[in-house]
Amino acid sequence: MSNAKLPVIIAGAGPVGMVAAADLVRQNIPVLVLEKGAVLASESRASTFHPPTLDMLENLGFARALIEQGLKAPTVQYSSSEDGVLGTFDFAAISDLVRHPFRLQAEQFKLTRIILDGLSGNPLFSIAFGNELKSVEQTSYSVKLMVSANGRDATYECDWLIGADGANSVVRRTQDMEFEGFTWPERFLVMTTPVDFTALRPGVSPVSYVADPVRWHFLLRILGAWRVMMPVAADMSDDEALSDAHVTASIRRIVPAEVDAPILHTTLYRVHQRVATTFRKGRSFLAGDAAHINNPLGGMGMNGGIHDALNLTAKLGPVINGAADERILADYDLQRRTVTMQAIQGDTIRNKRNLEAKDEADRARFRDDIRAAAADPEKARALLRRIAMLDSLERADSLHVAEP
Repeated sequence: MSNAKLPVIIAGAGPVGMVAAADLVRQNIPVLVLEKGAVLASESRASTFHPPTLDMLENLGFARALIEQGLKAPTVQYSSSEDGVLGTFDFAAISDLVRHPFRLQAEQFKLTRIILDGLSGNPLFSIAFGNELKSVEQTSYSVKLMVSANGRDATYECDWLIGADGANSVVRRTQDMEFEGFTWPERFLVMTTPVDFTALRPGVSPVSYVADPVRWHFLLRILGAWRVMMPVAADMSDDEALSDAHVTASIRRIVPAEVDAPILHTTLYRVHQRVATTFRKGRSFLAGDAAHINNPLGGMGMNGGIHDALNLTAKLGPVINGAADERILADYDLQRRTVTMQAIQGDTIRNKRNLEAKDEADRARFRDDIRAAAADPEKARALLRRIAMLDSLERADSLHVAEP
């Protein structure tokens, strides 16, 4: 089976791939999305949308529907088990910089379905489910994709390929694009519970980080429940970590015995910090988890991927439409890989180390930094700019490949 050559094919129908498709269609460019699954994924996975990401989604026409299906988190809070609340920060302090001065807690599958609904019936958009990408080959003028399509071999050809096919990206692996970095020795356990933490901890923010040298934890409020994240020791087996005994003991570290604490869902996953050595190879590009993965403290993975997608389509669209020179595509790798290394990777690693710090000097530094920011509006604003990813977007925009 073979298919006519297409302008753009996107591998992966997650939030990154679907956002890229929507923006290219907006620019009147035909797009085909190839998705391995039989339907859109329904796993919760990422669930935090940062203020500038919501602004971007509003530009595409999807923010309102997403907000209606999510929970607004206007503040973020930092605490320690020893000192209590260190500082609470309100995104209203950056309301002059964004149209949505809050985090939105909404599972990523809600966004992909909103986008699919919005694109359905558009003649420029098509999606092929049950299409598993097997390999990628390039020439100087096209990209050829070998696919297993519902059990049968198929070949697709396109001018440009966007690999948004996740951490195990076939686009990346079959083109020998290295994925450098490391894996943390401990795993993260996420428990979803209807426990009312607002009653247990009056004044708690919907996004709350609690530092502790032995068992730090992170609270995230979603519609109708809270997610609780804790580390799992490296020497504990997966089965033991997910056992009723361990899950119960974990939630009881922060919920008193007299309070009913049912667990609706548990997830255990390994935590990586990896970045592709390049986000571009010829006519193919990497975006989202295919290009970079990081620990979830800060909610920067999916947001960074959406920022990748829209940075790329803002360049690729004009090139395809004849409004820009192909040389501008070099800026994508420079801009997005640089801020991934400096901001996304740097901040998520710093967040983890701050929460788990065992040395008293490190704990004091974290405590003093948060208290100083809480006491100084300018420092608070700087913190909010950084955690909302405004700084990384501004940094990316400032980088350009020098003219030859």
